[in-house]
Amino acid sequence: MSIQVGEYLPEVPLQRIHDGIETVDTKALVEGRKLVLFAVPGAFTPTCSEKHLPGYVELFDQFHRRGVDVACLSVNDPFVMQAWGQAHHVPGGLMMLADGNGEFTRALGLELDASAYGMGTRAKRFALYAEDGVVQQLNVEGPGEFGVSSAEHMLKQLP
Repeated sequence: MSIQVGEYLPEVPLQRIHDGIETVDTKALVEGRKLVLFAVPGAFTPTCSEKHLPGYVELFDQFHRRGVDVACLSVNDPFVMQAWGQAHHVPGGLMMLADGNGEFTRALGLELDASAYGMGTRAKRFALYAEDGVVQQLNVEGPGEFGVSSAEHMLKQLP
């Protein structure tokens, strides 16, 4: 069963590159902040690279002006996430988070079996909005879909 609105985000460490590999304590990441967390099935994959991440890059300042932090999550290693962020000129405040073993994704109940495509277990395409770690909105895409997890859609849903 996947995480639901009103539930607290799980405490599972993530990683990112910030002066070397940095372990990100998810509790510290979410406490006292408004956060949009969007997940993609894979860095450098077509929809993720052509639509999903670029939308958040383009609208990042609008989220920031509303006091909302933004983080991108993928079941990839932190080096891939760093390279993907650099390739798309991700602004410094947009966090590129790696869930290398998929533990956070599994804890959310939002894993995707992409082994038919040679990708193993990945994250479903989704976006959530949390305040102080409590999920306020959750938008999970159906297979092959892209819309409800887009930056445009999430921006419209913010309180």
